[in-house]
Formats: sequence, C-alpha cells, structure tokens
Amino acid sequence: MVGAVRKPVLELLTLARRIGEPVAVALGAGAEGTAAVLAEHGAVKVLTADASEFAEYLVVPKVDALQAAYEFVQPAAVLVPSSAEGKEIAARLAVRIKSGIITDAVDLEAGDEGPVATQSAFAASFTTKSRITQGTPVITVKPNSTAVEAAPAAGSVEALAVSFSDAATGTKVTARTPRESTGRPELTEAAIVVSGGRGVNGAENFAIIEALADSLGAAVGASRAAVDAGWYPHSNQVGQTGKSVSPQLYIASGISGAIQHRAGMQTSKTIVAINKDAEA
Repeated sequence: MVGAVRKPVLELLTLARRIGEPVAVALGAGAEGTAAVLAEHGAVKVLTADASEFAEYLVVPKVDALQAAYEFVQPAAVLVPSSAEGKEIAARLAVRIKSGIITDAVDLEAGDEGPVATQSAFAASFTTKSRITQGTPVITVKPNSTAVEAAPAAGSVEALAVSFSDAATGTKVTARTPRESTGRPELTEAAIVVSGGRGVNGAENFAIIEALADSLGAAVGASRAAVDAGWYPHSNQVGQTGKSVSPQLYIASGISGAIQHRAGMQTSKTIVAINKDAEA
C-alpha cells in the first residue's frame, strides 16, 4: 500500500489473521502515519519506506520494496489487493522469488499444507479452491471479499531498507492528471454498485442511474454496450474487458446479462436486475 490505507488493505489484514500474524508494508509519503489504522486491524508490525521512486516510476520500485519485505519477514504468504497494479506487482514478485501465484481470490483459509484460496471461475459458474505448491504463496484478493474486522495489535513501526534494482527507473511517470471527483466511491471498492446498460436508452438517462447511486452511496458502472455507445466513460465499464467488481449489492439496470458483463460482477453478494425484457 502507498501513502494511505484503503479498505481492500484492511480486508487483507482480516484474511491474513486466519493464517498467521500480519505484517503490513506501507510505502510512500505518510507511510508511518498509517501505522495506527493498520495496528487497529491486526498488524503486529508495519514496515515503512518512503522514497521518491515510488511516485516517480511505475510498479518496479514497489516490487523491489515488497521483495525486501519478503526477505526480511519470510512470511507464510504475501497478500496483495487485486487491482490492475496489484496483480502486476504480485506477478513480478512471484517470478522473483520463484513462487506460485493465485489471482482474484474471494476467500482465504488456513490449510494443512499452506493457505487455501477460493476463486470464482468462468464468470462465477464454478468455485475453486487452490493452494500454491511451490515457494511462498503470492495471492491477490478481490476487494469486498470479506468484511473488515478490527483486532487491535502492536503495530510497531520499523523502517524497511530498500535497494532499488536497475529496472526500477526504466519507466518514468512524466505527468499525472487528477481524476475528476464525483464524490462517489471507487468502482472496484464500492460496497454498492448501480450499473446501466443498453436498456437505459441514452446518455441523458444515466442521470437516473446516478441519482439512484447517490441515494445509496454507491458507485456507478456501465455495460460495454453503454460505454461503446458513448453514454458513459470507459473507466466505468464493468465486465470481462472492463473492471471486475464484487460489491455487497449490485443493481443492474437495463443490462441483458451477457457473459462479457457477468464475468465482471457475478461474484457480487446480492444482484438485483431491473429489466422489462423477459429474454434478458
């Protein structure tokens, strides 16, 4: 995690307590300031590192830091949030430490031969349980996979020594454009998502979707048909070629339920479909 504590990180701590004593890694400006929140949710130790490389370059400096933490702690497993960046970091780390990797886990439990991860496969048509058979398990976990539970622990802070590899500065961030704030939660982390599809019948009608989302404190999503039609930004697309979400409540408005869309939201805990098409 970099700079601030987001809900998926607290979920990781909840899951990590099932298999051992969690050690958190906090990177970037303000890393030490996250210790209190991390300790409140079970971190027995918080390893911190602040360097300009974390902000100025892409994922490799963070991989270097996570590898340093791995070598220092020798953990039973490494858990990372299942964002696009998180999965890249986890994959690079797994290659470096010669370990197996499981992505998009929705649950985690202790097993006799190591942690056992639950995944939803083939658009949630099947549920699988898997474990890593080589090396230290590296597992990415989908946001909203478990409820956050407080469990106060020591949370002692320790500086993490990080040596950056030659590859760390290979891809530089040249500019950043802040995303326009809507006041709504991040789509992939939201507990409630309201999505609109082809049946919304126009960009102007997404105001209804937004109004419902705002009344529920929800994020707004859209199907591929809706974003391809230019009715809503591609950054809000939910589906196999968009973002994958797993909220407590997913409201699908005017969405046919094609496999492309279901692949991105079928692990939602409760799904409500609003559709007058009997064939949808």
